[in-house]
Amino acid sequence: MTDASDIPSVTASLRLIQDELAGAADGLQEDQLAALVSEIQQAKRVFVTGGGRSGLALRMYAMRLMHLGLTVHVVGETTTPAIGSGDLLIVASGSGTTAGAVAAAQTSVSEGARVAALTTDGDSKLAGIAHVVVVIPAAQKTDHSGAASRQYSGSLFEQALLLVLDAVFHTLWQAEGTPAEDLWPRHANLE
Repeated sequence: MTDASDIPSVTASLRLIQDELAGAADGLQEDQLAALVSEIQQAKRVFVTGGGRSGLALRMYAMRLMHLGLTVHVVGETTTPAIGSGDLLIVASGSGTTAGAVAAAQTSVSEGARVAALTTDGDSKLAGIAHVVVVIPAAQKTDHSGAASRQYSGSLFEQALLLVLDAVFHTLWQAEGTPAEDLWPRHANLE
């Protein structure tokens, strides 16, 4: 059993995560983020997809886009329609090689939709397919060196992904100018 004095404090872990997130935020490219905002503003409908924790972050983001009044769908849900021209697929994959993410991007492009990818690898297969790429400077889940992040697996990418998506939502909301009380009626009421 580990001695309690050998266990780092939760606040020390929180500070590590905050510091790593600040570093990732500092490494983001404003032009890439602005391009993502523009794509969302121009889209007829928005579709989101990603595997694992990245997919969970995108599901949360879909809810926020719905609160703005956008037509948004989560890929894989039974009510998700076919994607087509004028639509946007937002896809996240830390490695940029996740098979499902790459396949969804390829299908979207073949159907005339635009693709926005969020990844750690701007030279990945997914990035090569996408019209807009946001590179999040974070460790990939298979990088266990501790150089890019001391957190486990792809945690920094997934955390930064959620914050980037929330920042993009906030930017869209501020640009639109709708008061929060006007968004509230769209909030789920069957909880």
